[in-house]
Amino acid sequence: MAQVVPIAVPGQLLGSTSEFRPGPGTHVHNSNLYASILGPIATTVPPKPPGPQKRLTKITPAAPTPLPTISIERDISSANDGNAKTRAEVLPEVHSTVLCRVTRITPRQASVAILVVGETVLDGEWQGLIRVQDVRATEKDRVKIVESFRPGDIVRAVVISLGDQANYYLSTASNNLGVIMATSEAGNAMYPVSWKEYRDPETGASESRKVAKPF
Repeated sequence: MAQVVPIAVPGQLLGSTSEFRPGPGTHVHNSNLYASILGPIATTVPPKPPGPQKRLTKITPAAPTPLPTISIERDISSANDGNAKTRAEVLPEVHSTVLCRVTRITPRQASVAILVVGETVLDGEWQGLIRVQDVRATEKDRVKIVESFRPGDIVRAVVISLGDQANYYLSTASNNLGVIMATSEAGNAMYPVSWKEYRDPETGASESRKVAKPF
């Protein structure tokens, strides 16, 4: 049976800095390692140092064991034993949890490209819409798309309708749904500071988003 390679999504907790060293495709926040990109998880274990050497009655202590390095590979086409055909055949269904990238926003809706269905990374992209009334569960009349999403954001959402022939209808009206990865206007990866706000660690500037459950 082929070994299944775990796929990380942006913002996914990978472990702590006491367990792993950060590699490519990861970032550190509050002593924890998180995935920065979408792709298969790779762990590189360093060679073990030589054990203690006995010199008559003196024992030389062993050098500290280096931590394994965890990284995210950009090439997802060869993950899961190259089973691309199976991944491509997965279709979003009502109640499916999906990860998507915001491609365009208007005052009434955000257009997205669906990248992941459940735990399956798609080879292609399905189009979806998050309408203004489906962004939050409360205060729907006060929601503004431009304060909830921006193009390039990675969003966790749930399929609420198969929609029309061109788009699936998605919702982020739950605490665990919303933006899980955002880039600031300055081009820096941001981190969530509240349910409604992301912050740029370089400039200190804050931007409004519909944030998925913050870390």
